[in-house]
Amino acid sequence: MDQRLTTAAFTLDGYRVLETLGVVRGITVRSRSILGTIGGSLQTILGGNISLFTELCENTRAEAFHLMVTHAEALGANAIIGVRYDGTEIMQGVTEVLCYGTAVVVEPA
Repeated sequence: MDQRLTTAAFTLDGYRVLETLGVVRGITVRSRSILGTIGGSLQTILGGNISLFTELCENTRAEAFHLMVTHAEALGANAIIGVRYDGTEIMQGVTEVLCYGTAVVVEPA
C-alpha cells in the first residue's frame, strides 16, 4: 500500500472511494525496560525532550500503524481513511497503542 493513501481525513483528494471494506486496526502492547526507565528518569532531571521515551513511543506507534496497514492489505484495500491512534496504560509501565481506520478501495478521480 502506498503510504500516501493513508489519511486522518475521511476523503483523499484526487481519489474516489469505490468500496468500503470496514474498520482495520493494529495493536501493540509495550513496556519500558528497567534500563529505559532509569535512563528516562535521569533525562527528566535535566528537562527537555526525553529521547528514550520519545523513541519508544515512536517505535510503538510505527508498529501499530504497520499492523493496521497489513490488516487493510489482507482485506484487499489500497487506502485507509480516518486513521486514528489511541493509547491506554494497562498497568504501570505497560501501554497499549491502537491504530485504526477504515479500509477502502480507491481509484483516481
